[in-house]
Amino acid sequence: MPAFPNPRRPALMLAMAGLMTATLPQAALAQRGWGGGWGQTGWGGPGWDGSGWNTPASTRGSDPREGRVTSDHFVGDGALAALGHGAIAVITAPGSGAEPREQATYEAAIVDQLAKAGYDTVTPDPKGGQVVEVALVHDMLQPAEEKHSPLSGSMSAGVSNRGSMMGMSLNYDATKPRGALISTHIEIRIRDRVSGAALWESRADIATREGDSHWNDTLIATRLAAALFAEFPRPALTPAAHG
Repeated sequence: MPAFPNPRRPALMLAMAGLMTATLPQAALAQRGWGGGWGQTGWGGPGWDGSGWNTPASTRGSDPREGRVTSDHFVGDGALAALGHGAIAVITAPGSGAEPREQATYEAAIVDQLAKAGYDTVTPDPKGGQVVEVALVHDMLQPAEEKHSPLSGSMSAGVSNRGSMMGMSLNYDATKPRGALISTHIEIRIRDRVSGAALWESRADIATREGDSHWNDTLIATRLAAALFAEFPRPALTPAAHG
């Protein structure tokens, strides 16, 4: 016996579809977008991949001045023959702005360079020889960054005849605020003790971040002292020295 179509079936299917639409959670409507697609308001949309969880934290470029050493040197007229030998004493120059402990660290690095240059740094001559004046000054090139919250972002919501929607944009920045950028400037002047004539002048500076674990007074002092004597005239070796 042939089957006859049920005249009430189309109406029953429409009623079930309406019931499913009415009971579907609003959050699902918002994700699906109802015609907008997943790529517009869902996982692939701007609320997540566009400017949300997968957005990389903002990167900050380092200051080109950080860790860079610059130096200048000056030789007095007719002073080449007097440099690099004899007794020499280290003294703190007037106007040096460093604390005694820090000043001593930098002066020790300079003494090491003087010894390498050929000077006698162990037995200075109080009535003759030479003296080297050391001045150390710090300047702030850039203030420290202010503290910030690691999380930032925005939220938006809307309602249309197709349902409600909500979008969230989060940015996570775990970088710590950078310390102040400090310039360390050191200047030396080698003089004849008796006449006071300037034989050699040199200055060097470096910029480092305050609180940076990669730099400390000893490392900075060593770098700057080496730069101060980078072009220092070395005493010529005599034939006896070669033997």
